[in-house]
Amino acid sequence: MITSNKNAKVKYVVRLQAERRFRWRERAFVVEGTRWLSELAAEGHPLKLVFCTEDWRSSDNHEAILQQVDAPVQTVSPEVMVEISDTETAPGVLSVADMVLRPFPSTPTLVLVLDGVANPGNLGTMLRTAAAAGVDGVLLGPGCVDPFNPKVLRGSMGAHLRLPIRDVAWAEMAEALAGLAVWLTDVAEGVGYTAVNWRSPSALIIGSEARGVGNEAERVAHGRCTIPMHAATESLNAAMAAGVILFEAARQRRTVSG
Repeated sequence: MITSNKNAKVKYVVRLQAERRFRWRERAFVVEGTRWLSELAAEGHPLKLVFCTEDWRSSDNHEAILQQVDAPVQTVSPEVMVEISDTETAPGVLSVADMVLRPFPSTPTLVLVLDGVANPGNLGTMLRTAAAAGVDGVLLGPGCVDPFNPKVLRGSMGAHLRLPIRDVAWAEMAEALAGLAVWLTDVAEGVGYTAVNWRSPSALIIGSEARGVGNEAERVAHGRCTIPMHAATESLNAAMAAGVILFEAARQRRTVSG
């Protein structure tokens, strides 16, 4: 059992939790909790390490979950679990997974593009929403938070295992969106989002709540769409706006497919 916070494995996990560059250098990320471990095991996703407390291991059916894991399992003290956890209430289990990116489809029909979304909670929710709405992939423009940030992973609820996600520079964005009708969200101007033909191959660009979309995003867009607001409401949360529009796209596409 690991009982010291100075243990090399403990320090390794702490760095993965805290440092974006270290995560990408190691091609590894950290997820916490039984649900994440169960999904990783079910998907056969490669793991580097699993840390758990004795109490977690001996309760429920957790030992059976560990039997599905092809990685070293290390028991740690509750104090060490608190040290390596990024949550307010440390879970009983934490996993270090290989950073395996899902292949981006060669001919996507619905893509979400995010411009400068720096809030981890918002990005996590958007990824979860995109996966639920049947988006083919998500492109992250410059200024977006790391998709493997611990808070993003918590908010995504496993979307990383089902959704292709890529960082793309604006210089490469037009090529990445070739063949798609690119719609920019706008608070006040543009076509109502329900009037857009989302049945045709499309991309939706959403910016940050702080500054909206930038000039680079405007240059690759073909049109603007908006969500009509009641009374004096100025705008929706960026993640909520993404959900409203993406599920309208899903409704239209579902109607066509029957």
